[in-house]
Amino acid sequence: MPPILSPSILSADFAHLERDAGEAVKAGAHWLHVDVMDGHFVPNITMGPVIVRALQPLRRRTGVWLDVHLMIAYPDRYLSAFVEAGSDVITVHVEACPDPVATVKAIRALGVRPGITLNPDTPLAALDGVLEHVDVAMVMSVHPGFAGQVYLPGSNDRIAALRCRLDAMGSDALLQVDGGVKPHNALAAATAGASVLVAGSAIFKGDIASNAARFCEVLAPVAQQDRATAS
Repeated sequence: MPPILSPSILSADFAHLERDAGEAVKAGAHWLHVDVMDGHFVPNITMGPVIVRALQPLRRRTGVWLDVHLMIAYPDRYLSAFVEAGSDVITVHVEACPDPVATVKAIRALGVRPGITLNPDTPLAALDGVLEHVDVAMVMSVHPGFAGQVYLPGSNDRIAALRCRLDAMGSDALLQVDGGVKPHNALAAATAGASVLVAGSAIFKGDIASNAARFCEVLAPVAQQDRATAS
């Protein structure tokens, strides 16, 4: 499957959110990434279910998936609210869940695709026991909390290692990378094994259509390889 581009609306113009998000979708984004921060788990406060709900007209019109990333403490308290608002994917942090398996099972029971992620300093072994229950596994390539950070060295090694874990399990989970993704490093991330790339400022700062087209251009070798393999 060609890499999926999931623009993070955290970097969009919130005075014109549907316009900006719509331009990204028109330019080739199949997902929209919604970064939810609570000021406790991470040192920033962003948005809640009301923003997911506000994107429903665009979701119904285009079929774009709403990819919700909960960077919040005790995420179980808010799962129902984000599902009711119209999320398609809900990803939680293993560090924020007293029982990660129970949390991702609860997400699936609510009819939404569950995802799991972890902070850059957390060993991948923290995902043992939960990976088999998710549809999305995410590598954080920055320390969560703020947009516009630089892609951390070693992130591609973590992507490759997590890709190996998923493949060894026979898992169909998508491997997502989030943080500091730009056109100059997107191909390396995809080559390492990422199948969903989250990009914020690299999409929404400047000409959205041109920025998205640049990602599609640099990711073309992976997309072509996937098509050749499928045929």
